[in-house]
Amino acid sequence: MVAIEDTRKQIEALREQVRYHGRRYYIEDAPEISDAEYDSLYNELEALESENPELVTPDSPTQRVGGEPLEGFEEVRHAIPMLSLSNARKTGDLREWDARVRRLLGPEEEARLRYVTELKIDGLAISLRYENGRFVRGATRGNGAVGEDVTHNLRTVRSIPDRLDGDAPEVLEPRGEVYIGLEDFEKLNRRQEAEGKPVYANPRNLAAGSIRQLDPKMTAARPLTVFLYGIGEGYGDYESHSASLAALKNYGLRVNPYEVHESIDSVVEACERWAERRTSVGYQIDGVVVKVDSRGQQEQLGSVQKAPRWAIAYKFEPLAGRTRLQNIFVHVGRTGALTPQAVLDPVNIGGVTISRATLHNEDYIKEKDILVGDRVVVERAGDVIPQVVRPVTEERTGQEYAFEMPTECPVCGEPASRPEGEAVTRCVNTRCPAQALEHIIHWVSKSAMDIDGFGEKMAARFFELGMIKDVADIYGLKAEQIEPLEGLGQKSAENLIRSIERSKEQPFPRVLYALGVRHVGAVTAELIAERFSGEDLLRGVEAEKLTEIDGIGGVVARAVAEYFSLEDNQALIERLMEIGLDFERVSAGPTEGPLAGMRVVVTGTLSRPRSYFVERIEAAGGTFTSSVSSNTDYVVAGDGAGSKLNKARDAGVTILDEDGFEGLLST
Repeated sequence: MVAIEDTRKQIEALREQVRYHGRRYYIEDAPEISDAEYDSLYNELEALESENPELVTPDSPTQRVGGEPLEGFEEVRHAIPMLSLSNARKTGDLREWDARVRRLLGPEEEARLRYVTELKIDGLAISLRYENGRFVRGATRGNGAVGEDVTHNLRTVRSIPDRLDGDAPEVLEPRGEVYIGLEDFEKLNRRQEAEGKPVYANPRNLAAGSIRQLDPKMTAARPLTVFLYGIGEGYGDYESHSASLAALKNYGLRVNPYEVHESIDSVVEACERWAERRTSVGYQIDGVVVKVDSRGQQEQLGSVQKAPRWAIAYKFEPLAGRTRLQNIFVHVGRTGALTPQAVLDPVNIGGVTISRATLHNEDYIKEKDILVGDRVVVERAGDVIPQVVRPVTEERTGQEYAFEMPTECPVCGEPASRPEGEAVTRCVNTRCPAQALEHIIHWVSKSAMDIDGFGEKMAARFFELGMIKDVADIYGLKAEQIEPLEGLGQKSAENLIRSIERSKEQPFPRVLYALGVRHVGAVTAELIAERFSGEDLLRGVEAEKLTEIDGIGGVVARAVAEYFSLEDNQALIERLMEIGLDFERVSAGPTEGPLAGMRVVVTGTLSRPRSYFVERIEAAGGTFTSSVSSNTDYVVAGDGAGSKLNKARDAGVTILDEDGFEGLLST
């Protein structure tokens, strides 16, 4: 009895760990441990439960597929569950799986066994539903049985067609992965750094967070794409997996590249080849998926618990290396954020020489117990961003020492402070040269004022020569000042001045984004510019007024109100207005109509796609919103409306069916 009780406690402790880390990964998109560490915990739990089947409970993580659906989205029940895959960490695991498959199929089927391999994209699993060739619904995997309805967001992904080519079946449910390419990911992180904001941890988390935005405008601003690798409903008469992928491609869908193999030796060779070439593709991959090609054999093999017997994922080891942490310096960003950066003995990781790596913030260094002089493990997080993940404490010599975050800005010498509840220490001097230069670099960037030919090096050069001190000075530059500089000349100088003049034509949302207000990205700037002009903001708009804008929260609102209340910022904006930049409020579309100024929520299953109702609402002067609040004017509810309908009733919001909605628009 004592032994079984000890085992029960061990299993329950493992379950808690797996649940916690599963939630961090699947729901919060903020994993704390690597995939390999998570798999190790899961496998240990699975092995113990296999040895003690009487201790298996229905709520054990081994009896589930993934994370729970997020609150804030309508639920979608998958007609055919979206299963996850068992993992292989070594090629020997692949050969054991092959032997098991052959044993289960028997000698008659073994002779015609073929495999398909696909690169394992590290993104967000989704399903797309097409009816009569039209895209009608998109959902996340969720827990495998129930996902989140993210149709409105997936419609913004350009690689997902609204209509299929050819003679598509009446219902077709392609399944795949939404992801962000590595080049686009790096560009976004460079922009984050320029704005003094935290960089994104990896492409997978960014893709998942983008699809789960409650505001589709936020999703549309992200460079998302999709690869499809399977079919749920509508598998049709396809005799093999490879045939179904070929059919998806013929329908105009973006299909994950695949190879067909006649033997497990060929599969192993492909997995080893891609493990070496993993950095050569333009997106993040963490392994190779191997599937039995024959549909009939798939059905014969079936599934166990959460995973099919006919497929397995060969997982790559993380790209990592060991080196010495020489020193830690502090970078000062545009918003004054002080970010510790590691100076490393150069180390080659996956074909890239790394000599700098992020340490995130002061708390990260302390929690990881990282000392200057340590031998450290460096990983390319998401195969992209180098980061120090842990010290090798057993190799310490006693010469190592702790890092202390400076209390003064390393550039201007003014006090630095860490606001309560925040992880970032900031320079409080708005005139800090480091902040001024970073602001200029952000201002001229393509995503902001898009001044062609005025890159980071040019900005630093003009700044160091004293030709510009802030962004308003850019518009006072003359060709005769620039022409004598080494490497330039008359033509380059004239072209640059023309680019500067053209930037005056940028609309107010671009100007507002270029100002570099903390927490204000390009999409947020558009939302604010639809409600307020530059003069409105200069006169002083209270944070409470800003939060009335759908998509603007309290943190953003307070940052905007604070920015426009500072005298230095007010003086800069007044100078920019005098120069002739556009600070006029932009039109948000129709302002007249039966729904003018009203907020409308659409929920439940309706006779037409959600996009139809959104278009009608906006054409009538209204605003479509995703969640019910006290500011909501109407809720259009269909079948299975769920929690949003209950919330609307509690808040006293007017509820309409489809006939009532159409009647309202005809008034």
